[in-house]
Amino acid sequence: MSWLRATFAREGSTRAVALMRIGLALIVWHRFGADIAPWSGPPTLDRWVLAGSFFATSTLMLVGWWSRVATAGTGATLLVMYYGYALHGEERWFEHHVYLLTMAVALLALTPCGGSYSVDRWLALRRGEPAPERGALWAVPLIALQTSAVYFWGAWDKTEWAFLSGDRMESYLLYHHLGSHLPELPGLHAAMMVLSTWVVALEYLLAFGLFVRPLQRWLMPQGALLHAGIYLLIPVKVFSVLMGVLYLAYLDPDEVHRALDRLQSPPPPRPPS
Repeated sequence: MSWLRATFAREGSTRAVALMRIGLALIVWHRFGADIAPWSGPPTLDRWVLAGSFFATSTLMLVGWWSRVATAGTGATLLVMYYGYALHGEERWFEHHVYLLTMAVALLALTPCGGSYSVDRWLALRRGEPAPERGALWAVPLIALQTSAVYFWGAWDKTEWAFLSGDRMESYLLYHHLGSHLPELPGLHAAMMVLSTWVVALEYLLAFGLFVRPLQRWLMPQGALLHAGIYLLIPVKVFSVLMGVLYLAYLDPDEVHRALDRLQSPPPPRPPS
C-alpha cells in the first residue's frame, strides 16, 4: 500500500490547481450564467436562493477569496442543480459534461486551489505571512481519474459495429451539417470508418496513457485535436474546453510551475552587435 500512502502524502506547486480553479469558474459562468439568472425563470424563492448561492460562490471562487470554501460552495450548488433540478425535470442541465463539471469543482475544493493567483495569497503576502505556493495535492489524481472515466466509457459505448463501421459518424454529418443526403464522394465511407476507429482507439489510449508522463507529450496534442474536431462538428457546449482545463490534473504540478516561471521571466538581453 505504499502507493496509497504516497498518493495521500503528495505535495507540489499550487499553480496548476489555481489555474483549474479559474478555468472551471469561467466555464461554470458560461454554462449556467444565463440559465440561472433570477430573470431567466419563474420568480420562486428556491430559484432566487439558488441564483444567489451560484453567483456569490462562483465569483469568490474565480478571484480566489476564501478559495476552498468558495469552491466547495460552488460544488455544492452544482450538486443541488444536478441532483435536485436536472434529475427532476431541468433537462437542459441533465448532460454528461454537467456531471463532469460538477464532480471536478467538488474535487477541486479538496485541493489548496487558493495557494496561487488568488486574493487569499495577495492578502497573506500583504500581512507579511509566508505564503508558499505548495500544498497537499492528493485529490488531484481523483480529478484525473474522473476525466479518464469519461474517455473510457465513451470509448466503450462506441465499441460496436454501428460506430466502427462509420455509419454513426455519417449520421452525425447528416444531422448536423448535410441534411438528408451524403455527397457522392469516392472514399467517403472508408474515411468515416477510419475516423471512427481512430476516435475509439484514441479514447482508450487517453483513458490510460495520460497517466504516463512520457506519453503525455504525444497524447495531449492528439486529445486537443479530437476535442477541437468535436467542438467544430458537434454542438457539445463547454465539453471540449472543460476537458482541456482538466488536462492540468495529469501534469506534474512542479513542471507547470517552472513553465509558468519561464513565461513570466523577461528574455535575456541580446548581446551587443
